[in-house]
Amino acid sequence: MVYSASITSRPTEFEQVYLSRHLVFLGLGLTAAAVASAVPVRVWPRLAPWLFLATIVLLVLVLVPGLGTKVKGAQRWIRFGPISGQPSELAKIALPLFLAAVIARRRERLGSWVHGLLQPSIPILIVVPLVLFEPDLGTSLFLATLGGVALFCGGWPVRNFILGGALCVPPVVYLVLRKPYQMQRISGFVDTWVDWTNAPYQLKQSLVTLGSSGVWGTGLGRGIQKLSFLPEANTDFIFAVIGEELGLVGMLTILAVWAALYLVGLQLLNRLERGSFEYIAAFTLLTQLFLQMGINVAVVTAMVPPKGIPHPLLSSGGSNLVVSILTLGLIVGLTRRPAADPESVLREQGCV
Repeated sequence: MVYSASITSRPTEFEQVYLSRHLVFLGLGLTAAAVASAVPVRVWPRLAPWLFLATIVLLVLVLVPGLGTKVKGAQRWIRFGPISGQPSELAKIALPLFLAAVIARRRERLGSWVHGLLQPSIPILIVVPLVLFEPDLGTSLFLATLGGVALFCGGWPVRNFILGGALCVPPVVYLVLRKPYQMQRISGFVDTWVDWTNAPYQLKQSLVTLGSSGVWGTGLGRGIQKLSFLPEANTDFIFAVIGEELGLVGMLTILAVWAALYLVGLQLLNRLERGSFEYIAAFTLLTQLFLQMGINVAVVTAMVPPKGIPHPLLSSGGSNLVVSILTLGLIVGLTRRPAADPESVLREQGCV
């Protein structure tokens, strides 16, 4: 799909470049996932603070002129020689792991006002503003949501969510009203369903792409809209290309695979103790992937205002692909059962 969606109205060698880069990042992601899945569970609570600290350092460096790379008005990429990446993508792993370690270590204090409210909130209050400064409102809100999922899974009291939500709503509204392009996204989203003539070009082309698909689609590689009509065809809007080329059947198949992945992940979580580090971390990471997919599909189908959230495991883009595959490796490692003690096995079987 990356190769097909990368073809433009004037085919060049860039399609091969996109495919080659995607395969390289796929290999890197699989290697990182294999290593992460083999790391013993007991190691991750000790690694989580260091990974979180490294992510914070990268988020600060990306804001430094000369180190961070600005694309389309946003300084979200950091480049070291030929290698570039988005530190905010790494935060999607580092924040859940660190929060899980904090919550598991202080579980008995979560009900208190001081220790239970402030200490688990500090990692979120550090990461989210740094991503906002890039600026990237969508990813910052997504990271805040991930923090909320981890806290909910760890048993954070409902009163804290109510208080935290009440404190967060005014700044979010202010940030949306302060940036004209944010308001344009919201008004354009409304116009998509109210006044089609004033709908944003991106959403128009996305819906046209989906509307021309039919049940079976035009066939793999035979889509028309990707030929310079649909912007971001191989990244944020690759699901629209799938809809055009593979039709309704292709889209439903992708959604079915995601549903199966999430359900299998939840079954793996049944092995773990509720409230443990590994349970909180694995549940948040699994939900993170599923939420990203849901938001991406909702944007492509104009169900929510447009935001640059890639489709995990499908969109072209090295940082997101590597992090998504690494997330799967972490989930496998965190949910792996420890090797059983031979004596305990014999005892369970009534032999001892």
